[in-house]
Amino acid sequence: MTFRQKHLLGIEPLHPDEIRSILDLADKYADQNRLPVQNEKVLAGLTQVNMFFENSTRTLASFELAGKRLGATVMNMAMQASSIKKGETLVDTALTLNAMHPDLLVVRHPHSGAVNLLAEKVNCAVLNAGDGRHEHPTQALLDALTIRREKGRLHRLSVAICGDIAHSRVARSNIHLLGKMENRIRLIAPPTLIPAGAANWGVEVFDDMAEGLKGVDVVMMLRLQKERMDGAFIPSTREYYHRFGLDAAKLAHAKDDAIVMHPGPMNRGVEIDGTLADDIHRSVIQEQVEMGVAVRMAAMELLARNLQVDQPKGVMA
Repeated sequence: MTFRQKHLLGIEPLHPDEIRSILDLADKYADQNRLPVQNEKVLAGLTQVNMFFENSTRTLASFELAGKRLGATVMNMAMQASSIKKGETLVDTALTLNAMHPDLLVVRHPHSGAVNLLAEKVNCAVLNAGDGRHEHPTQALLDALTIRREKGRLHRLSVAICGDIAHSRVARSNIHLLGKMENRIRLIAPPTLIPAGAANWGVEVFDDMAEGLKGVDVVMMLRLQKERMDGAFIPSTREYYHRFGLDAAKLAHAKDDAIVMHPGPMNRGVEIDGTLADDIHRSVIQEQVEMGVAVRMAAMELLARNLQVDQPKGVMA
């Protein structure tokens, strides 16, 4: 397998072969995770620390489960009760952690670039679990694995990403990944939720769902991220759902076998109709959650392999 990275900080630095390496290994883990007995302990003797400065359910739980299934010692740090709250800087926190010699550090942070800064200060492998509006690489990878398993390929598909593009790190990581794998990408949102310069990203931009969804293979809905909004971006959630919420009538413009995705958490009746979200024939939202564990297992194993090439197992510089 081809994977040369010391850290997983984003999709943008990855070569297509490295993306395929993660997905191929994750595919194996996805099947293995469905078996009653799992004996992979490739991270035995290694320590994984999860540092989440933002609330999380799916990402934190799946990283914890992924590490434990691979035999790592896993510690979740309660950042709300950490010394950060007492005024300690992020760099000092990183140096303190580094002195404890972890092997894998999983970080979610509200500020773009914070995870990259941490990676410069520690000796271990760092995985970005989402930083501000910047990137969320493992979400894009699990989305890619879900698409590949459902569609049988991950190239030359037409994918619509719909909703709050402006505030979404998920959208950015998916645009990078889907573009590298030669897919046609459409962004659909109100003009207020489309980032400036998006038309120069090699994507098509629409402000009409019927036009944007016409003939697509994949419909990826996004949550309205009100916690990142500092103004009025939409008239009301009712009006937003009327124009941009996914329902059966709007989905009818996509291909008959188009799949529906959402990274969660969902606001039913705002971004997506609840009945459609639960439709086992069209929705792969639960499959995305399942693939998240497999992708995170694969990413940590590949980083651990590179870590052990440079130094003995479990020993940090």
